[in-house]
Amino acid sequence: MKNKLNLKLLIWRQEGPNAKGKMVPYEVKDISPDSSFLEMLDVLNENLVRQDERPIEFESDCREGICGNCSLVINGVAHGPKQSICTCQLHMRFFNDGDTITVEPFRAKPFPIIKDLVVDRAAMDRIISAGGYISISTGQAGEANEILIPKQDAENAMDSAACIGCGACVAACPNASISLFMSAKISHLAWLPQGNAERKTRVTRMVETMDKEGFGDCSNHGECEAVCPKNISIKNIAKMRREFMKAVVS
Repeated sequence: MKNKLNLKLLIWRQEGPNAKGKMVPYEVKDISPDSSFLEMLDVLNENLVRQDERPIEFESDCREGICGNCSLVINGVAHGPKQSICTCQLHMRFFNDGDTITVEPFRAKPFPIIKDLVVDRAAMDRIISAGGYISISTGQAGEANEILIPKQDAENAMDSAACIGCGACVAACPNASISLFMSAKISHLAWLPQGNAERKTRVTRMVETMDKEGFGDCSNHGECEAVCPKNISIKNIAKMRREFMKAVVS
């Protein structure tokens, strides 16, 4: 049987958007190494409720690495120290007994804190609404091979479409750039013939909305790619820039 873990936690607590926040220490004991990070926080919250204290607010949904809701910065790294996983997939066996773990929300001006570890990422939805879609009436599903798409183009589109919109790229970037997320959405549709109808308006509208929302510019630090749970490549950013230049000069 694996040894249970006793851990010290420093967690960001903030009553509301306009309240002053601070790091608050907690302790959790007898945590199974097979527990996920979010399950460990569940245990902490159960203890706080039993002590008549306010539980810690944090986001989660699928807990299967699909939805992108689990937006935590753990020991200074978005989603924690393990690459290519979301916070919900981070297991406590990657920590040692007696460790002190810091837990903070995604920090970026366009992601205002709502409460504790919960941030408002609606700006990402507004960018998608500005142009990240196609308006073709599809009717019934067509034959899969009706539109011929080169294999490499299809694979590139699928790789870009893997983005789950978690926002870790923004939290990791020193400029709070959303370029990796946005370029994945733009590239995903740009690789496919179905995306051609609105190709130019899509990229210009999304870039305009990005600027309006207050996100920073990409300066090729590469931190976004390093923390992305779905391994989205920064090559998408280069493609987005090419798409933008074609749209504004033609």
